[in-house]
Amino acid sequence: MKCWIAQAALVVFTMTATGCLSPRAESPPMHAYQLSLDAWSAETRPTDVNGPVLLVNLPQAEPGFDTQRMVYLTRRYELESYAKNQWADTPARLFAPLLVQALGQTGVWRAVIPLPSSVRGDYRLDSYGFAVQQEFLQQPSRVRVTVRTQLIDLKESRIVSTRAFEAVEDAPSEDAYGGVLAANRAIATILSHVASWLQGCVRHTPECGR
Repeated sequence: MKCWIAQAALVVFTMTATGCLSPRAESPPMHAYQLSLDAWSAETRPTDVNGPVLLVNLPQAEPGFDTQRMVYLTRRYELESYAKNQWADTPARLFAPLLVQALGQTGVWRAVIPLPSSVRGDYRLDSYGFAVQQEFLQQPSRVRVTVRTQLIDLKESRIVSTRAFEAVEDAPSEDAYGGVLAANRAIATILSHVASWLQGCVRHTPECGR
């Protein structure tokens, strides 16, 4: 009896050890993507040394989009996300330095400073409802980028103007990477429109929408 128990224990141990040492199927790697200024084609202009200083708040994400997950839609109002593809950070955080860099190249501002900062500014730009989504509601799929903005005159403590922006770009392929390429083109369009709007506000033109 003791011999049988010992043999059974040896068999169980051998099976367990073999299971521990046997190779396991590796899960596919997670792919992480950036937003960039590669599609930004605006000319860099000299800094206006007499221009105002703009402070830029970190953009706030639309509910459901404060995540690194890459959001897509196959039917309206239902948010889904890729399993093995994600942004390197939340899209709102990836957008923030691009916004500062692009506005700093317009020549309108003496300086464009991201907040928090101890620098005293003349204006502050707040952004809300930032969202990036790939829509498989038609062929080809397309990426929609939306953001709402508000310019504050800090010296007069008043809202100068508010504006909502949206850009839509077709994806070159029906997958996550196609969405990334389309998102970067849409971001470039958003940045161009925001820059033009702010320039109008500073120069008191009708484009500001006062």
